[in-house]
Amino acid sequence: MTLTRTEKVGSAVSAGPTPARRSTRPSPASRRKRLEIALFVGPATLVYVAFVLIPVVLAAIYSLYKWNGFGPLTDFNFPDNYIRALTDPVFVGAIGHNLFIVVMSLVIQGPVAIGLALLLNRRMRGRTLLRVVIFIPYVLSEVIAGLSWKLLLQPDGPFDAFLSTIGLGGMSKLWLADSDVVLWTMFWILTWKYIGFAIILFLAGLQGVPEELSEAAAIDGASWWQIQRHITIPLLGPTIRIWAFLSIIGSLQLFDMIWVVTGGGPAGATATMATYMVQFGFQRNQLGFGSAVAVILFIVSLIFALVYQRFVLKRDLAGSLTQGVG
Repeated sequence: MTLTRTEKVGSAVSAGPTPARRSTRPSPASRRKRLEIALFVGPATLVYVAFVLIPVVLAAIYSLYKWNGFGPLTDFNFPDNYIRALTDPVFVGAIGHNLFIVVMSLVIQGPVAIGLALLLNRRMRGRTLLRVVIFIPYVLSEVIAGLSWKLLLQPDGPFDAFLSTIGLGGMSKLWLADSDVVLWTMFWILTWKYIGFAIILFLAGLQGVPEELSEAAAIDGASWWQIQRHITIPLLGPTIRIWAFLSIIGSLQLFDMIWVVTGGGPAGATATMATYMVQFGFQRNQLGFGSAVAVILFIVSLIFALVYQRFVLKRDLAGSLTQGVG
């Protein structure tokens, strides 16, 4: 009996050695690596879930009810809490105050911080001491700094006495009680408190600017201002954009300094979204309404962060992500 060609080939293939199967079980080295990742990432993940994600979800749930923080959630009133917040003139004014701080921070704090950073980046006597002095307000506790300014700016207090001493007593005002000047007063305090962080951040960014470029420009006859304008500041762009992002997010979520110094007053003249939320959510036991305000603040901050990253930080982040090669 003769075999066909196909049968011969099939017999030859079946008679050959069986290919070894690759083991699907992870190797000891792979299991050890996964265990190390879990040990390092696990605690931080649990903290993030417990203190960030869960509170956000609970706030979203509470915002759907008229709830005072006690008893079961029974009085469902969505979207009344949100409508009440967005139609309250005090809350709308609080949003305006946050935006005022955002704009003034970018327009005033940023240029001043860049100028001081450029000055402190030059070789000069006492440069280290000046850096420490400028950075001290930032490391102070907000409570200590706020209470100190609250005492200094009391009517006929130390600040008014200082103005009288230098012949400017006529400029004395009710710095924390006059609704026309209190927001500007708070902006000055916030600038004093946080500008040190911006200066240190810009100084760190300046360390990445090659000195060879400035030296070459100086040899070609460029002035110090031309070097800063056309070389240093453009190369400092990524740091400036990161600072602007942090400054805007901090301004939108501003709470502690305002709460310590003015409590949002007088008559809501310095209220922010965060102080408004705490006032109604905790002081007036309207936790459902306060949660709605918290959700609004979260949504505003999230939308800004996504838009800013998409249109402003896009080129800075373009090269930071890598893709696997298949």
